[in-house]
Amino acid sequence: MEQMTLFDNNRLTTPLASRLRPESLDDFVGQEHLVGKGKILRQLIERDEISSMIFWGPPGVGKTTLASIIAGKTSSEFINFSAVTSGIKDIKEVMNRAELSRRAGLRTVLFVDEIHRFNKAQQDAFLPFVERGSIVLIGATTENPSFEINAALLSRCRVFVLKALEEKDLERLLKNALENPAGFGGQNIIISPDHIRAIAAFANGDARTALNTLEMAVLNGEISEKGITVTTEGLEQCVSRKSLLYDKTGEEHYNLISALHKSMRNSDPDAAIYWMMRMLEGGENPLYIARRLIRFASEDIGMADSNALQTAVAAYQACHFLGMPECDVHLTHAAVYLSMAPKSNALYTACEACKKDVRERRAEPVPMQIRNGVTGLMKELGYGKGYEYAHDTEEKLTYMQCMPDGMKDRAYYHPTEQGEERRVKERLEEIQRFQKSEQ
Repeated sequence: MEQMTLFDNNRLTTPLASRLRPESLDDFVGQEHLVGKGKILRQLIERDEISSMIFWGPPGVGKTTLASIIAGKTSSEFINFSAVTSGIKDIKEVMNRAELSRRAGLRTVLFVDEIHRFNKAQQDAFLPFVERGSIVLIGATTENPSFEINAALLSRCRVFVLKALEEKDLERLLKNALENPAGFGGQNIIISPDHIRAIAAFANGDARTALNTLEMAVLNGEISEKGITVTTEGLEQCVSRKSLLYDKTGEEHYNLISALHKSMRNSDPDAAIYWMMRMLEGGENPLYIARRLIRFASEDIGMADSNALQTAVAAYQACHFLGMPECDVHLTHAAVYLSMAPKSNALYTACEACKKDVRERRAEPVPMQIRNGVTGLMKELGYGKGYEYAHDTEEKLTYMQCMPDGMKDRAYYHPTEQGEERRVKERLEEIQRFQKSEQ
């Protein structure tokens, strides 16, 4: 048998990840919660009793591999379909073929990779065939199905959530790649355990990234009589920039901005900086982050430190003037300031409570004393009658009622004792005592 070499044509044209794609569940790495012994998905695949389902998970965790294993196990016709290259015409052709197969007593399993790339009309084309049982649909997506898959189609599919692989799983994959004849088995690859761990950590749970990085490191290794040595310098070139999973319009976008907001609310500047840098390194528009910091300044700090709003607005202006990468330090300045500032959500709760009343209660008339009597008729009707000018009083306060009669007992703003808001609370209580003194 001829020994395969590193420069075999198949090795040059087929990526390592594809050559090592497992063909059975026993060789599949990760997702023990789904395909471990006795788990539901494993049983469905082994019994060839699968129903329509969606595989949801980040890149490189085994969605396509599971579909490939199902293709090898099922007695049904298996059709592999890509949402990237297919349109409505292609869908209808495949569906019509599946319908003919159903009438002949044959089942069709249709795998659609990146199903989230199909628009609503394209997804709707699957629905009647799924309902009739013409096809068993298996969709793979990196996006949250709740956002990207039509509700009618999603309700007819079972969603299986695949998790990012753990580093120990990736190390196992990498060691297998070095030993497997389809990988680098038969080659004398010299690589240290530390380098394997470094590749596993760099891959961030993505098996494809891990295997592609290993392949690049080996191809750029030092060749000698002993074999091919993966050096630290060579590996550093392969992992010079960590590939961050970040979709500026998908679920991870909202996860990361939520993490930033909640870290600042919890007064954790280190976490705030980390989540913000994840967004910036992933390509997020710095002005978007700056706008969220401005919102946070009033929602979570408010009167406890009014300088927080000024700092956030200044950071926005700095981002507008400079852009990336220079403005990252200004965003960091603002994020740390907001994290360390005293916290109060009194403005936010006042805003929400008042909005609720405005939307649900009847529109109360403006009291006559604070109406603007700009015409003679208005003045005759009493517009502005009884108005008291606060500046004419020593206290700069009056007993005049500004709320409508039906709302006069409503209170929305309840200041806390955090930071500067303590002084605001004392002032408000002073005003309230003055107004009650008339009664």
